[in-house]
Amino acid sequence: MTPSELLIEEFSRIQGYVGATLKNTTVATLTYRADADANTIAWLIWHLSRVQDDHFADLAGTAQVYTGQGWAERFDLPFGPTATGYGHTSADVAAVRADAELLVGYYDAVHTATVAYLGTLVEADLDRVIDESWTPAVTVGVRLASVLSDDLQHAGQAAFVRGLADRADA
Repeated sequence: MTPSELLIEEFSRIQGYVGATLKNTTVATLTYRADADANTIAWLIWHLSRVQDDHFADLAGTAQVYTGQGWAERFDLPFGPTATGYGHTSADVAAVRADAELLVGYYDAVHTATVAYLGTLVEADLDRVIDESWTPAVTVGVRLASVLSDDLQHAGQAAFVRGLADRADA
């Protein structure tokens, strides 16, 4: 298995987790909060999608799916189209009210762009430095590991919140 194939496998697992978490959900479930300031499923999925989209577009030198394919307009959120969720307040989290179809559609579009980029990678690309403002400098491989780790954590958090929401609704 090549590094490219391994990464495609890993990011495809995230797609599966996102789809399973969103399956047969209502907006009420997607916006359920375990407490007044907790993250919602909708925000977690939107955020992990935005981060992946933002970082992969930067790596590939392409437009983000969110802005380039009209997803920002479809979400119609009260913050700018470059927002990814970093630094969001509790009110910002609450503002992400989207149905499962919109969330899974956006993530699937991001996943398609992700796989297209990953399919171009060769092993030597992983060592290319992309950000020298950190010590040590950030390479493509480190950036990919960071996005993978963050997205897996957020997908797991969304699945956990789904369980809480389903139990609260029962």
